This record gives sequence, C-alpha cells and structure tokens, in this order.
Amino acid sequence: MENVDFLPLLGTDYVEFYVGNAKQAAHFYKTAFGFQSLAYAGPETGIKDRASYAVRQNKLTFVFTTSLRGGNEIADHVYKHGDGVKMLALMVNNATDAWKQTMVRGAKSYMEPTILKDNEGELIMSGICTYGDTVHLFIERKNYKGVFMPGFRKWESVYSPSDTGLLYVDHCVGNVGWNQMNKWVAFYEEVMGFKNILSFDDNDISTEYSALMSKVMSNGNGFVKFPINEPAEGKKKSQVEEYLDFYQGEGCQHVALATHNIVATVTELQKRGIEFLKVPTSYYDDLLDRVGTIDEDLMPLKELGILVDRDDEGYLLQIFTKPIEDRPTLFFEIIQRKGAKSFGKGNFKALFEAIEREQDNRGNL
Repeated sequence: MENVDFLPLLGTDYVEFYVGNAKQAAHFYKTAFGFQSLAYAGPETGIKDRASYAVRQNKLTFVFTTSLRGGNEIADHVYKHGDGVKMLALMVNNATDAWKQTMVRGAKSYMEPTILKDNEGELIMSGICTYGDTVHLFIERKNYKGVFMPGFRKWESVYSPSDTGLLYVDHCVGNVGWNQMNKWVAFYEEVMGFKNILSFDDNDISTEYSALMSKVMSNGNGFVKFPINEPAEGKKKSQVEEYLDFYQGEGCQHVALATHNIVATVTELQKRGIEFLKVPTSYYDDLLDRVGTIDEDLMPLKELGILVDRDDEGYLLQIFTKPIEDRPTLFFEIIQRKGAKSFGKGNFKALFEAIEREQDNRGNL
C-alpha cells in the first residue's frame, strides 16, 4: 500500500522577503527581472506597522515587506540578516490540517491557522518555523477571489516593464550550519513527509580550496523541492561559510526560477543589469562530449556563460546570478529543464571555482 501524503502541497504560493526598503526593492525586481505590480498593503490599507509590495510574473509571486519603525521582528530581521527571504509560502487545500499534521510530527509553530477576510472572500494561513529565521507558510485560497490576499489592494502602476520569461519557482536552497544537515533532512522527512531524492558530498562538490555537502528534499508530488547545503572542511572558506558569516545565521541561499527559453531570459536580464557568474570559456571546449547532443547552439551558451548538465531523463541548462545585494548572501538561479530532474552535479566544480573567484575579490576566501 502506498503511503498517503499527509501534507499535500500544490506548489509555491509566494516568496516573501524582509527588506530595508520595500518600495525600492519592488521597483528593482520590476525593472531588472520583469515582474509586474500586483498588490500593496500598508497604512493606506489599514496595516500600520509595515508596507508590503507584491509583484508577479507568470506563476511567480514575490512579496517585499519593510517595517515602518524599529524594534520589531521585521526591522530586527533586516538589521541582522540584511535583505533576505523570510517566508517560503506553500499552496495547500487545507491550511488548518497542514498546520495540525506538521505540529503533531514535531514542528514549531510560527502562526496558528488564521482566517483573513475581506469583500473578496476568505483566505486561511498558518505557518511553521524551519532553519534559521525562515518560515514555511501554508496558504489556502480556494475561497478567496481577491487580487492577492486580505489586507492588500490592487497595485496599479503606470510603470510596467515587459517580463523576462520567468515562470515559477523550481526550487529554493537553504544554507545550514556545520553538522546541521542531518537534523534538517530529518525535519523535512519527519515533519513534512519529504523524501531525500539526491545527495552530494564533499567528493562531488569540492574545489582545491573549499567543499560543501548538499541533500535535495522533495515533497510527494515533486512540486516543492528544498535542497539543503552545509559547509564541509576545506583549505579555505566555502561559499556556504561566507553566506553564514554575512547572513549571520542559516537562511535561504538562492531561489531557482524556471524559464522555457534560458538564452532569451538571460540575454534580457543581462540587458537590465543583472550580473551572472562566469565560468572559464574552456568549460565549453568539451561540453558536447560530456553532455551529448543538445537542441541549443553552443555559441550563445558560451557567450552568456550558461551551464549544461545531463541525467538519465534529459538535460538542463542553468546559470547563477552574482549576489543580488551588497552582502554576499542571496542570489538567483535561472534554470531550463529539458527532461532532467537533477540539479547540475556535473557543473559544480566549474561553478564553485567561479564563486571562489568572486569570494577572493571580496577578500572572503
């Protein structure tokens, strides 16, 4: 008999960032990444302590929230971590049951099931704590018809840059501290019913100087994937250690955004000022020997620095931005899957050497 999924997830509802200036952050993500204005919450909508801007592109929704005063959870989060991911909000059919199912399995509650209402219906949300100060919210919106959620109003903007072809969240990666990996793998297995579908150790992910370990956790239907990284011993400081130092704790390292045409998406993002990690051009010399035939021309991939890897089910194309803020913490991955279910193991060495060059430039290697 198959195990029944006690926590059926329908995908990622939204990602919420706590930031120092939500108005400017929303403008940046519209300009640079091609998001559109969606909804706003703040003093004008009856919310006195914060301002939130929701932006959307296809099935991808980001929310930027800033505190209007000091001395509270949002302000403290930004002071400690800089701008960073606070909420990984997951779509569910029953937010009350999701909270109960995870609580009975050992979760720490962040928010008991709460009903939010306005003229457009009701939305139910609940939440549990995960690594660092990061939170998983469960969002039930089957009885809600509004633009985003109660407390928000439609955000009309004259300024609407065209999109860049970003579609949805492919996965979100968490960085955890030394020897914390197995604790969090157990959390996702026991509390949320996820499975460990891939593991990489320091033999897979290492360079001359640094190493890390990673395990990919996936929910039952594969709609939600959370790889978890921890540092491993190396001669110098790994990218995960650098992140933990500057984020001052565990947190979401990057969000991977899916596209159907990575060449067009990355070309457009570059035009708008997004900077990407570059691998040495020698990476492309024997690329087709490594990955076999691909549909794309090699030249644009080489010019843009897009990486390719193959697994048993197909191949994927991926590229990583440089950190999106001044602290070397959060960045984004752009990914196009052509059947592949994996995470680019064949690219790790080239990618981490590129990251190390950036670390070295910052004096943090």
